[in-house]
Amino acid sequence: MDIRNSVAVVTGANRGLGRYLAADLVKRGAKVYAAARNPASVDLPGVHPLQLDITDPASVAAAAAIATDATILINNAGSGTGAALLEGDFDDIRLEMETHYFGTLRATRAFAPIIAGNGGGAVLNVLSVLSWLHPAGIGAYSAAKAAEWALTNALREELAPLKITTSSLHVGYMDTDMAAHVDGPKHDPATIAALALDGIRDGVLEVVADDLSRQAKAGLSAEIVAPVAVS
Repeated sequence: MDIRNSVAVVTGANRGLGRYLAADLVKRGAKVYAAARNPASVDLPGVHPLQLDITDPASVAAAAAIATDATILINNAGSGTGAALLEGDFDDIRLEMETHYFGTLRATRAFAPIIAGNGGGAVLNVLSVLSWLHPAGIGAYSAAKAAEWALTNALREELAPLKITTSSLHVGYMDTDMAAHVDGPKHDPATIAALALDGIRDGVLEVVADDLSRQAKAGLSAEIVAPVAVS
């Protein structure tokens, strides 16, 4: 897909990876709707701030009524409550699924007819290595990302006849606010944003951006090992 002169909607574009995606899209010659719950928090030059809360159906509908020239949707907005499944706050667990699964679906349902009406284009869902790895301590996030991966695969078949390519991005920790608490190596979000946009350009269906994600995907067929009980 030719990104130059395309029209992209990037959710969660006020910070983190979303901000880098929006900035790189502008650099590549796209018109960019930088969507955020608070559009006043969008400070990137060259973008069109757009109010959008993917957990709010009315907000999504209003944004779609504005961005009627869209040809690319990047579902990047996310949450990170850190909730475990057994003892985590149930509202936090619900928020993860509401954001990553239902929010992504809601935005895609709103913008798919628009993209199709403009001749086709692309949807990119920002997933994670945790689509494929599910550590207990952040089970809510991992479960939501796994659900979003399944959603992406199913929507790919539905969107293909509309001339919309559906892709996913899988990556480990990046040097963003969401991972500020993490000690250890983190990827440069500018590099990951460039890889993701190269994937859209080239029609890559899964952008697997780092070794950890590649190893996790390769291990999906491995036998499940039972956890060791601690006495």
